[in-house]
Amino acid sequence: MPSPRTRLLSAVVLAVALAAPGVIAGPRTLSEPESIALGRSLAARNCGMCHALDRTGPSPNRQAPPFRSLNDRFDVEQLGEGLATGILTKHPAMPEFRFEPHEVVAIVRYLRSVQDKQRT
Repeated sequence: MPSPRTRLLSAVVLAVALAAPGVIAGPRTLSEPESIALGRSLAARNCGMCHALDRTGPSPNRQAPPFRSLNDRFDVEQLGEGLATGILTKHPAMPEFRFEPHEVVAIVRYLRSVQDKQRT
């Protein structure tokens, strides 16, 4: 028979799981607009100090390409693995980032949404 402490701990875990299923089960599936908004938020927090995030305006760091022009350099769809495992660049000033799978999807969707040119 479980001890009173074990039963209490089990009850607390069950209560948290029932009250906030996303906390234990992981994030819920986001709609495309929600995912794009999350991607923009993550980009603003992690990248906006150097890169222009939107369809207009210069990058705060003149050496950092605006996100809207990334498709000129490579396919933004291919960034997923790098975002998950850590993007390494030739630029030592750029920090290495790692994101959770749902964040990777959100960032790639956001980047796709702001591109000047779509890749074919």
